[in-house]
Amino acid sequence: MKETLLIALGGNSLIKKGQRGSIDEQFENLRPPIQQIARLSKKYDIVITHGNGPQVGNLLLQQEKCPEVPIMPLEILVAQTQGQVGYMIESTLDNELMKWGANTKQLFVTVLTYVVVDMNDPAFKSPSKPIGPFFSKEQAEQLPYPTVETADGYRRVVASPKPLTIVEKREIKRLLEEGFLVIACGGGGIPVIREGRGFEGVDAVIDKDLASAKLAQEVGVDIFLIATDTEGVAINFKKPGQRFLRELPIEEAKRLLQEGQFPEGSMGPKIEATIQFLESGGKRALITSTENIQRSVEGKAGTEIIQ
Repeated sequence: MKETLLIALGGNSLIKKGQRGSIDEQFENLRPPIQQIARLSKKYDIVITHGNGPQVGNLLLQQEKCPEVPIMPLEILVAQTQGQVGYMIESTLDNELMKWGANTKQLFVTVLTYVVVDMNDPAFKSPSKPIGPFFSKEQAEQLPYPTVETADGYRRVVASPKPLTIVEKREIKRLLEEGFLVIACGGGGIPVIREGRGFEGVDAVIDKDLASAKLAQEVGVDIFLIATDTEGVAINFKKPGQRFLRELPIEEAKRLLQEGQFPEGSMGPKIEATIQFLESGGKRALITSTENIQRSVEGKAGTEIIQ
């Protein structure tokens, strides 16, 4: 039987710094990681998760600039980007498989994914996740939602609660058993709370890497890989004495996380997610660049978090 590999692609994998985020740019940026995933699909059963920060940001900007169109709640925008990015991944993967004459019988599917959160999560009392466009101080004072000051202006802030469970975990596990490559948990999933026997969407953003770790745990993933815009995990990142690590033991990762080496808005959740995955029974956890996904799985690049 094949091992199962979950690859978590950052939303910035599709839109690079300085780009406008046109569809042509996003498809071009997707090709390098998808080429590697196509090769890996010969050896592994694969789940792809992805971020959606730039994509949701663009939708929020469109809403601000076009008041004639009804404003959609955040969970609807997350659902929209799950379809948008899922389509782009599927079509790029299909093209790469056909171009290389690889396993053209590979089946793939994008699953609209709900993620359950707790309405009593402390994150709802102190929203801290910046999203959407930038505003001046005067504009921010007129907005109907909380904002936070950043280096480039004021931005809306929403809660970022912890993921409790993936609603579609059984369906995703079944699809993997049937041979499908599954795209799921886009943007961290659509955040919902339980209402009796049903669910209700909430205004929040779930961290993509923490949601991916929860999915990996619940469907029995063997290898969890987070692909980002750096070559791996570094000590003193972008400071004097910066040093990238090829291996990082869990206990040292916990210590460095506690010391503030891994900021909350960037590497911190990735370290937390890999620790959770390994402590729940996962075999391997990797953090690497989008250019080195395959080499990292082969043990030749990136950082491996080890027991």
